[in-house]
Amino acid sequence: MPDSKRPNKAIKVVIVGAGSVGVTTAYALLLDGLASDIVLIDIDRNRALGEVMDLSHAAHLHKARVRVGDYEDCENAAAVIITAGVNQKPGQTRLDLVKTNYALFRDVVPRVAHHAPDTIIVVATNPVDVLTHAAYKLSGFPRERVIGSGTAMDTTRFRHELGKHFGVNPRNVHAVIVGEHGDSQLAVWSLATISGMRLRDYCTAAGIEYDEKALEACATRTKEAAYEIIRRKGKTNYGVASVLVSVLQPIVTDSDAIMTVSRVGSYAGVEDVALSMPCKLNRHGAYQDVPLLLSEEEREALRRSAQSIKDVITSLEEHLKPAEEKAEATEKPEQA
Repeated sequence: MPDSKRPNKAIKVVIVGAGSVGVTTAYALLLDGLASDIVLIDIDRNRALGEVMDLSHAAHLHKARVRVGDYEDCENAAAVIITAGVNQKPGQTRLDLVKTNYALFRDVVPRVAHHAPDTIIVVATNPVDVLTHAAYKLSGFPRERVIGSGTAMDTTRFRHELGKHFGVNPRNVHAVIVGEHGDSQLAVWSLATISGMRLRDYCTAAGIEYDEKALEACATRTKEAAYEIIRRKGKTNYGVASVLVSVLQPIVTDSDAIMTVSRVGSYAGVEDVALSMPCKLNRHGAYQDVPLLLSEEEREALRRSAQSIKDVITSLEEHLKPAEEKAEATEKPEQA
């Protein structure tokens, strides 16, 4: 194992949610060797224990401990990954889904923040951008220490599709998906390159046709990939688990890697919203140091994406307002 990836003996990573994504992430993390202590927290402790028993049969090969824990075990964690939540059902709106998962976050996030005030929270639960915003508000953490997996998965899928189209290794494709991890995501064509060349220039140099319709089909397949996988197997887990480990790597190794992850900020004139842009990741969290040089058309598409997420955040806040006002009224002492 390279020294840069060799785990510190003190590195602890906590995963909240022992469903398919959480458990696959624990397994991927175990194989990668980033952490020496992997803790699974789940409301179904017995199921979590069964998963840990199974994972432990691989752990002895990788010099790491995998165990079931509780929120107290978040103390001194380098990162806490939240994968817990329900999946969107057919016919269910994003707002209905976020109401359900927000209720879970309202319980989970303050407990994580209480026991691990210096940790970095990584949100994987969908809708990830809205819940990244919720985790930021509920934790009271600085925005750089609340990170959503965002379009890191979409960017990986996009590079895979472009690699297949051009017949090159996806590692040689530099292209990103930004905005929402969802239907309003944006493929940044203006900055996409292969071997340092813009796609049109690469096609000219390689003597191949620049097929705009075929490229748009790559973006469409990227956007619809999760739907297609879920339709066939009922869930996605391997890809997102590998991406979550990729997000953890620069945090644990303090390596200043740039990835498209979701973070609360102001985007294209839309304030206080979470969406994905390239961020520098290190042990302190996620930082947006360099803005993308988007075309006018892309900037407008980003604004629409940001507004789409903002609308759901606003709807959620309006839904929660009566309950919060009622709670505040109950807590106020009666006037003499």
